[in-house]
Amino acid sequence: MNDTVKNWAIFIAAAALVALGVYGFYHFADSPLVVRILMVIAGLGAGAGVAYFSQPGKEFVGFAKDAVDEGKKVAWPTRKETIQMTLIVFAFSVVLALFLFLVDTTIAYLIQWLTSRS
Repeated sequence: MNDTVKNWAIFIAAAALVALGVYGFYHFADSPLVVRILMVIAGLGAGAGVAYFSQPGKEFVGFAKDAVDEGKKVAWPTRKETIQMTLIVFAFSVVLALFLFLVDTTIAYLIQWLTSRS
């Protein structure tokens, strides 16, 4: 069996497990909600576990690990920097809103003046 067929078979099995979890959620409607939610979570977990064994699944896990590593390298701003930048953005938004209000009002006045001149 070539890799493409193998990967598709794995994905179909994973989708079937997820569908089985969703089916259990609706089929056992009389069960407590917690049990029904656990069925869906179990279906998702089983589907993800099966999907991991495909080549794209392993590549995705590698990509996710690399993304987490890159996220750890980010220099996050301090609380003070975050507050300052937020205030700058807020002030700029207010100034821009006032500018656009003035431009809109001026254009509306000009159009009204031009259309009222008969």
